[in-house]
Amino acid sequence: MGTAVGGGRSVPRYVQIADEIVQQIRAGVLKPGDMVPSESELVDRYGVAGGTIRKAMVEVRASGLVETRHGKGSLVKARPPVRHRSSDRFRRSHRKGGKAAYLAESEQAGATAKVSVLFIGPADAPDDISERLGVDAGDKVLARRRLYFRNGTPVETATSYLPWDVVKDIPELFSENPGPGGIYARLEDDGHIFAEFVETLQARPASKAESSELALSPGAPVVHLIRDAVTEEGRVVEVCDTLMAADQFVFSYRIPAAD
Repeated sequence: MGTAVGGGRSVPRYVQIADEIVQQIRAGVLKPGDMVPSESELVDRYGVAGGTIRKAMVEVRASGLVETRHGKGSLVKARPPVRHRSSDRFRRSHRKGGKAAYLAESEQAGATAKVSVLFIGPADAPDDISERLGVDAGDKVLARRRLYFRNGTPVETATSYLPWDVVKDIPELFSENPGPGGIYARLEDDGHIFAEFVETLQARPASKAESSELALSPGAPVVHLIRDAVTEEGRVVEVCDTLMAADQFVFSYRIPAAD
């Protein structure tokens, strides 16, 4: 089989196959939890080479509707991606209600969330982090590294860096569970009232180590997000360096049009 022609433009066969698989998922022919047919099954079904099927599956994975597990193949996801709402997830009302941002947004998406703490303790501030925090490179900061799960699947790693002079008198920030509302609630309890959160995002392929940690296919897309938490006094009291499985998140931003 070659390519289809429509409107004067040819469509590669692998794109046709990917579109058909995606439509089967959306129509419920392939249901949540079902395995996508194997490469050999798809080769037989469509009468194409294995390379064509592999290219098609790259497109299917990019849709965010399936997840691939090493040695097991691809299966249809049980739930849609978590939706990030930047204008909502850091609302003070969430913190006052005892919900940290990740738990609040997961609850809104109907997902089961879990956070595993990998490290808490003093660290030397990396160059790029120290510049954001307004401290010297190598100065002592508090590092909090976490691995986030959604419905049992690792979807995100995050490391928070906080200036030592800010955290040294807030003992909850040295605990695995800093209490209701998370670290932002504890900072505000101590008088560091937030004015805004500034985020920078970059999409790129995952490294080998990152793919392993997030149970992704080699080279799968990730979103590298860095967030500055800025107080009313204009000080950055936390920088959060986050890596997210791109197929697990949808980012939705509200951007004012007025001056």
